Amino acid sequence: MVTATFRFYEVLNDFLAPHHRWREFDAPCARAASLKHMIEALGVPHTEVELVLVNGESVGFDRLLRHGDRVAVYPKFEALDITPLLCVRDQPLRRTRFVADAHLGGLARLLRLTGFDTLYDNGFADDEIVAIALRDERIVLTRDRELLKRRSVTHGCFVHALKPRLQVREIFDRLDLAGSARPFTLCLDCNVPLRPIDRAQAEARIPPMVRERQQRFSTCDVCRRVFWEGSHWQHMRELVDELLDRG
Repeated sequence: MVTATFRFYEVLNDFLAPHHRWREFDAPCARAASLKHMIEALGVPHTEVELVLVNGESVGFDRLLRHGDRVAVYPKFEALDITPLLCVRDQPLRRTRFVADAHLGGLARLLRLTGFDTLYDNGFADDEIVAIALRDERIVLTRDRELLKRRSVTHGCFVHALKPRLQVREIFDRLDLAGSARPFTLCLDCNVPLRPIDRAQAEARIPPMVRERQQRFSTCDVCRRVFWEGSHWQHMRELVDELLDRG
């Protein structure tokens, strides 16, 4: 039997059994066990891991454990560029876009509000989410750690917060999204780009009071809804501004 010493850092401790948190501990490993297998056997989805050091050296998930190895496992680094050290993933995604599981509808709408392409359907099965993530190169958002442990999921985030406003702040902070946000460019329901239209084009689809008070309009070509900068827009603007200020 192979025994290795593990230490997990920061939010990764949330996934561990209580007696393993915030400390070094020895764990028995099967012969020929890979780092990915052992990290997930201890409860941590591989998508939550950004850097693994074995005996002080950055290695990939396929590294086989040897007796006496000392393993340090780190989440995403918020304030330090460690790109030259990374070995756990082949490459970053070229575009930041998401697929959210059935429990994250509110988060999906708020990400769309800030301009991030986010697929969501409360009927999506786990297999379908994985297939979409692979097909479109999307980041999986979920509160199901077992979904993130699937081998074919390469990019994902376990969402710790329970309420949508806290969830979107968590994802913005974790993935540093503020600089690439494009607020009010996607339909919140259809996830397709909005396009501007003039008042004459909007007139038949808006209340008379809105025609008198508003100058700028946009529409979704899928659901045909018309949007304008009313009181609801102002509330959404406050949330967007808070997210962008945090970045």
